[in-house]
Amino acid sequence: MQRPIRVLIVDDSRFVRESLKRKLASDAAIEVVGTAGDGLEAVELVHNLRPDVVTLDVEMPRMNGLVALEQIMQSRPTPVIMLSSLTGDGTDATFRALELGAVDFVLKSSQASPTGADRDATDLRAKIVQASKVNRGRLGPMRRSTPKPASTPGPVRRPQFGRSSVVVIGSSTGGPKALMELLPALPGDLPAALLVVQHMPAGFTESMAQRLDAASQLHIKEARSGDIVEPGQALVAAGGYHLTVDDRGRVELTDDPPQHGVRPAIDVTMETVARAYGKRAMGVVLTGMGSDGTRGAGLIRAAGGRVAAEHESSCVVYGMPRSVVEAGYGDFVVPIQGMPRIIEAMCGMREPALAGGR
Repeated sequence: MQRPIRVLIVDDSRFVRESLKRKLASDAAIEVVGTAGDGLEAVELVHNLRPDVVTLDVEMPRMNGLVALEQIMQSRPTPVIMLSSLTGDGTDATFRALELGAVDFVLKSSQASPTGADRDATDLRAKIVQASKVNRGRLGPMRRSTPKPASTPGPVRRPQFGRSSVVVIGSSTGGPKALMELLPALPGDLPAALLVVQHMPAGFTESMAQRLDAASQLHIKEARSGDIVEPGQALVAAGGYHLTVDDRGRVELTDDPPQHGVRPAIDVTMETVARAYGKRAMGVVLTGMGSDGTRGAGLIRAAGGRVAAEHESSCVVYGMPRSVVEAGYGDFVVPIQGMPRIIEAMCGMREPALAGGR
């Protein structure tokens, strides 16, 4: 019998700690091994209790959650799920936590009420199971990116070896870290439009797009209905909406039912891009749990396009890329560090053979 997932709960509110402890403890697959009310105590308990997963609040006395997270990742890397608030300061703190190595986050809805705590505990159960399966070798702060140059990029280069026009990049758990490594490494004159679908709730994708834009030569923004896909630009699917594209390259955001339990879903965007662009469509599937992106990758391949999947060695969670590879849809399977060269190759900026493959 598999042992329970050992969890440490860290929050400055005693009510929240006790509520989450009671509700999580009702799940036989989870064992709450301890609680802490501040970051200093949390760092000490991580060393003493060696939990499998830590849930971590941001605002706490003595040592806040971001400082505690940084110390945990330096001394004993452990999967951390942040408890985040949907405010300007809250979203900034969440992305700073993801940069420092947190693997995921859940929203703190109404933690002063039992109903709010119920919702938080339900979300946490699923995230804890996912976090317990991450590649610990990939935990830690993301690579620092070169700041975006002040000058505007030159004219978009014409493809030499291909005619790919739209790249759909899909990611989930570990995705913000992977995107921050991938997108700033792409040239501003990339002869293709990019659509980025990261599993993330409403209220967070705009902040993510702004942070990516500041570090990249590409122009990156959160997508809006009516936007036109164009080379040298990346549109980030807005949290809570599916992103679709018509045959004129016009974006529409829809609130159609979730797929794979998420909205935005990678499959939805890939399906419309495959239909609209045929052999000029490309798919890139990065780290994440589950199989979102597999059906879409198959549709892109069937339309004559090409697909790249992140190699297991660099994934925080080797779930979605594994599903693509096992389905036989991965033309290229490379670590995140090699993905920029693969995208350039699929866009016709370099010989595909020079970019490497499976």
